[in-house]
Amino acid sequence: MADKKPFIVACIPAYNEEKSIASVVLRTMRYVDKVIVCDDGSSDLTGEIAEKLGVEVIRHGRNLGYGAALSSLFRKAVELGADVVVTLDADGQHDPSYIPRLVEPIVKGEADIVIGSRFLLREAEEAVPAYRRLGIRTITWLVRKTSYRKLTDAQSGFRAYSSRVVPLIRPSEMGMGASVEILLKARRAGLRIVEVPVRVWYGEGTSTQNPLIHGMDVVLSLVKHYSIRRPLSLYGIPGLLALLAGLGFWVWTLQIFTATRQVVTNIVLIALGATIIGLIMLITAIILWVLVSMVREGASLQGLPH
Repeated sequence: MADKKPFIVACIPAYNEEKSIASVVLRTMRYVDKVIVCDDGSSDLTGEIAEKLGVEVIRHGRNLGYGAALSSLFRKAVELGADVVVTLDADGQHDPSYIPRLVEPIVKGEADIVIGSRFLLREAEEAVPAYRRLGIRTITWLVRKTSYRKLTDAQSGFRAYSSRVVPLIRPSEMGMGASVEILLKARRAGLRIVEVPVRVWYGEGTSTQNPLIHGMDVVLSLVKHYSIRRPLSLYGIPGLLALLAGLGFWVWTLQIFTATRQVVTNIVLIALGATIIGLIMLITAIILWVLVSMVREGASLQGLPH
C-alpha cells in the first residue's frame, strides 16, 4: 500500500440526519476518494440530500440499526476496491479533518484498525458529557477484560480499517453492539489496533439515541459474544458456586433439624433456590459448550473462520 496512493472510502451510517448530512459529506470529501452513505430507513430527506451531493447511497427500506448499516457499508466498500475504509457518524460529532491521522498507521503498515479516541487528550475528554463519559468508560472497561487491555475508547465510531480485515470483522449485530462486536472479532483474529487522539463535538442533535438503551444494547452484545466464546466460564463457574452455596444451606437446614426437629422455611427456600439456579446455569453451560464446539468443528472441517 505504501507504493501507491491508497483508495480511501468513507462510510457514513445515517438515520434521520437531514440537518447535518450535507455538512458531514462535504467536509469528508476533502480527505477521501469516495463517500458512501447508508440511509438506514430514514423518514426525512437524509438519503435525497446525500444523493444530490453526488455520493453513493445505500438505502434500507426500514431502520435496521447501526450494525446493519455498517455491514452494508463494509460490503459496498470492499466491492468498490477500497484500500482503507473510514467510518464516521452522520450527526457532525466527528471532525473529518482527523481522517488523515486515522489512515496513516494503516498506510504505514503499523495497524489493521485505527480508533479515534476521545480519551487521549484531556481537552477532548472534557468535551464529552459526564454521563456519556461514565457510560463509555464502563463499556471500555468491560471490553478491556475480554479483548484489548490498553483500549481507551471502545465506543468510538470514528475508525479506519484496512480493507483486508473488513471481511473478518463485519458485524452480525444489528444495533449499537456492533461497535464492540468488531473489537471482539478483531481480537480473535489477532488484528493490530492503534488509537489516535481526536476531538469530538457534542451539540444539539448529536448522539440522539437514549444512552441507557445504547448502553444496554452494548452490554447485552458483550454478554452474548462472551457466552459463545466461553460458556463454561460465564455460566459454569457461577452455577457451580450457586450449587455449593445451596449445599451449604442444605447442611445448615439438616443441622438445625437434627438439633431442634424444626425446619426453618427461609433457609430451605434459599437452599432450594440456589440449587435450582446452579443446576440451570450448569446445564446451560454444558449445552452451549457442546453446541459451540460442534459449530467450531464444522467450520474447521470446511476451512471457514470461526
